Amino acid sequence: MESGKRLEPYKIIAYGGMGEIEEKKSRFIAHVASAGTEEEALAFIEARKKQYWDARHNCYAYVLGEQAQTVRFSDDGEPAGTAGRPILEVLLNSGIRNLVVVVTRYFGGVLLGTGGLVRAYTKAAQAGLAASDVRTMCYGYEITFVTDYNGIGKIQYLLGVRGIPVEADYGEQVRVCIRVSWEDKDAVVHEVTEATAGRAVVRVSDPLYFMRE
Repeated sequence: MESGKRLEPYKIIAYGGMGEIEEKKSRFIAHVASAGTEEEALAFIEARKKQYWDARHNCYAYVLGEQAQTVRFSDDGEPAGTAGRPILEVLLNSGIRNLVVVVTRYFGGVLLGTGGLVRAYTKAAQAGLAASDVRTMCYGYEITFVTDYNGIGKIQYLLGVRGIPVEADYGEQVRVCIRVSWEDKDAVVHEVTEATAGRAVVRVSDPLYFMRE
């Protein structure tokens, strides 16, 4: 990642969920999972196809990369543009990345038409995401402060006011590790340096993505 370029937050799936809707007697079952690579996404898709081997359609979409560099979708036999593309649009609009969604359809005997299919696959994908645990990945820094026991109270107070989670290691000195967003880094370092009269040793990592608590 470029240290001079700020990247936007994005969302990930911490735990995938399952959502189901019914439309004119057809069942639409959505399964959601995180996927860091195409291999992981394709393996999840194949697993759902085996699980629902008797279903008429197992349509899917996946979005990989922080900036959605890789996207794929499939209508799996449904009319072109009525299943995979609507699922993909739900994923892209959600802001979630590195995930795969498979929507299985059990045909209920009533034709839905192209508009009905688009609405059904959209609603199913949304139901799957609603049942999942979604977390936000922020772009920022990991900062380590090393201080004596006189300084730790001031540091903990400042970080507590900002609501920043703290990991502390107590030895001869105290080592405090935090993660802050891109825009907060300079202010946090300045405040801690001032509060400890410059006695705290500060180490700032290269820019990275981290999960917001």
